[in-house]
Amino acid sequence: MTTPNGVPEGYYALTPYLIVHDAAMALDFYRRAFDAEELSRHTDEDGKVRHAEFRIGDSVVMITEETPDWPEWKGPLSRGGTPVHLYAYVDDADAWFARAVGAGATELLPLADQAYGDRSGGVTDPFGHIWYVATRIERVAGS
Repeated sequence: MTTPNGVPEGYYALTPYLIVHDAAMALDFYRRAFDAEELSRHTDEDGKVRHAEFRIGDSVVMITEETPDWPEWKGPLSRGGTPVHLYAYVDDADAWFARAVGAGATELLPLADQAYGDRSGGVTDPFGHIWYVATRIERVAGS
């Protein structure tokens, strides 16, 4: 069912769509690292994930397997990096950060209290996407 503005229930106007090499492995990583709940998975005749959706907190993320048939459908590892970073507000940044690193992410920026009122840190997942986990610790003017 959709809402009057055309957005499906449980979704927001903007939904990240990740492209990765080995989407099935990525779905497992996101479950272990970010407590993601898989909502759907559609595979092709070879078992490759062509479209899947998972939820982290209250947000849905879509994912697909990169494919040579579509040159723009390359993940960060195939492209040599990504200019897109994902910023996730969570209840305990320290615990989420440790869980992500424990699941196989690489620390990019250590956890720290930021001048804008968040405690945050950054990791790169095994598929080349960059994630920040943050908890708002104080209200700062202008943020």
